[in-house]
Amino acid sequence: MKIDIQPIGHEREPVVVIEDFATDPDALRAFAMTRAFGPAAHHYPGIRAALPDDYLPTQLCGIAQVLADAFGAAGPVDVIDASYSIVTTRPENLSVGQRLPHCDAHARGRIALIHYLSSESGTAFFRHRSTGFETVDECRAAIYTDQLAAELRHVGPPPAAFIAGDTPLFERVMVAEARYNRALLYRSCLLHSGAIQHDAMLSPDPAVGRLTITGFLSVGE
Repeated sequence: MKIDIQPIGHEREPVVVIEDFATDPDALRAFAMTRAFGPAAHHYPGIRAALPDDYLPTQLCGIAQVLADAFGAAGPVDVIDASYSIVTTRPENLSVGQRLPHCDAHARGRIALIHYLSSESGTAFFRHRSTGFETVDECRAAIYTDQLAAELRHVGPPPAAFIAGDTPLFERVMVAEARYNRALLYRSCLLHSGAIQHDAMLSPDPAVGRLTITGFLSVGE
């Protein structure tokens, strides 16, 4: 694995970019093609399926030191959720929340993992213009939620599209391009979104769609 820790934005929060993350990504893709995908929970704009049983134990062993180096989190690592994921929702069917950057959790000990098993559409990170927030932790959550709600009441909902660049309310800070067998690790409280392009196929077929593995970890300090 090749590991690059990139501090981003004004807040200099780390995004860890790991190349050659899995030893056999082709086997992971092949396994995904045998799985039954179903609707995703938690507002994910697509479908999900279960991972092979050995994926998480194998990969977590390899990133324990990375978590300590990047996030100062040397405590035990617990897996909250992990699955194959494919973005399939058409832009006209997106909810308002799915058209905006989001946080997966507010606790700073929560870490998101995304492992790209295709090269379609990376992940973008954002700054909320009016507050300047790039992260929304437990101390900022109420301020951010109230401010964003007021702005949406004033300007109306965003267009029916995935957010991939600058908008009147958000500035893109960084985009991590998708690359086969690349993985990202970042705090779940970073404002982010899949950088889904307007011409993306959005196919539910894991052989051709935006196939990723997404995971959410809890790391002790």
